Amino acid sequence: MKKILHISKYMYPFIGGVELVVQTMASALTDENIKQKIICFNENASDNDIVCKRNATTHEYVDDIEIIRCGCFGKFASQSLSIAYHGELKNLMENFKPDIVIFHYPNPLVATYLLQYKKYEFKLILFWHFDITKQKVLGKLFYNQNISLLERANVIISTSPNYVNGSPFLQRYKEKCVIIPVCIEDSSLETTSEIIKKANNLKKSLKNKTICFGLGRHIPYKGFNYLIEAFKMLDDNFVLFIGGQGPLTKELMQQAKNYSNIVFLGKISNEEKIIHYLACDIFCFSSVTKNEAFGLALAEGMYFGKPAITFNIPGSGVNYVSLDNVTGIECPNGDVEAYAEAIKKLASDKMLASQYGENAKMRVVKNFMFDKFKERIVELISNL
Repeated sequence: MKKILHISKYMYPFIGGVELVVQTMASALTDENIKQKIICFNENASDNDIVCKRNATTHEYVDDIEIIRCGCFGKFASQSLSIAYHGELKNLMENFKPDIVIFHYPNPLVATYLLQYKKYEFKLILFWHFDITKQKVLGKLFYNQNISLLERANVIISTSPNYVNGSPFLQRYKEKCVIIPVCIEDSSLETTSEIIKKANNLKKSLKNKTICFGLGRHIPYKGFNYLIEAFKMLDDNFVLFIGGQGPLTKELMQQAKNYSNIVFLGKISNEEKIIHYLACDIFCFSSVTKNEAFGLALAEGMYFGKPAITFNIPGSGVNYVSLDNVTGIECPNGDVEAYAEAIKKLASDKMLASQYGENAKMRVVKNFMFDKFKERIVELISNL
């Protein structure tokens, strides 16, 4: 039996792109002859009966997988700080003795701890989610650490060839890189007759207006400010629904305050998300930096057969997920006029929008579903 240790920044009920990947990867390996453990930082988060508190260190089991959440006393530059972590990782390395460690980068403090065990005889899979681009000083500070990680890694996972070619680090280690796109789970996107009814009612209530939908955390790299500026150039025949929330929510609402056709939904349930995917005519994905390494929401919108509008982001997998003039329209990065024109083009050419939507669904079903992800991960683990 192989023993695998997943090293993540956080875990559910904290919800983020990396955490969803870790959860999906662990799920993909549960049917195999594998024993898994996950270590992460704790964070204040809750969902129904699950309540996590940042300062508590806990051990729990979910589907026979032990999750060790290490209590934290603070944060610095988005990095959680923990006294408990070092001892918990030491215990795992010396007593659990993993055959394979899957480290989800970036996570600088934990990388420091992990590299103390670089001579241990485990295989290291380095899942490179994205380069550190926001914290320029920290990016330089951890340059040597990154090189040490990449040298120690047996395999480096990237979610798209675009990111390998655009990353100054991954370019140097192409021979170690494998492409495993992250996936969406169709089980979480199932529709019911009631959901379809609600989506149809939403469309009817808007009386033939072109419905656009954007979804994601309200943080700078998601580019919602650009999307709002683009939408200001459109008339009342268009309506934009923005789902999600975050540090920029109030600022974005202020930016759109005089435009009644821009509607903020706040944090929405899975059912509400599906309703808006079904009801919309165009999925608007407005991320502007390579911090958006892939775009799960983009893949979900495409799964529902919606043409996508994106910005061109050099080195990002966004433009690998959605292909220009195949599954949607790609605009010059940050060009709000071009983005507005793309919305108008798809609204006026229903046949083109329908063709892009069909292509979008086909691309997702073929490349970005759980079964394909599982096949790739299981093959990788087997080869190690």
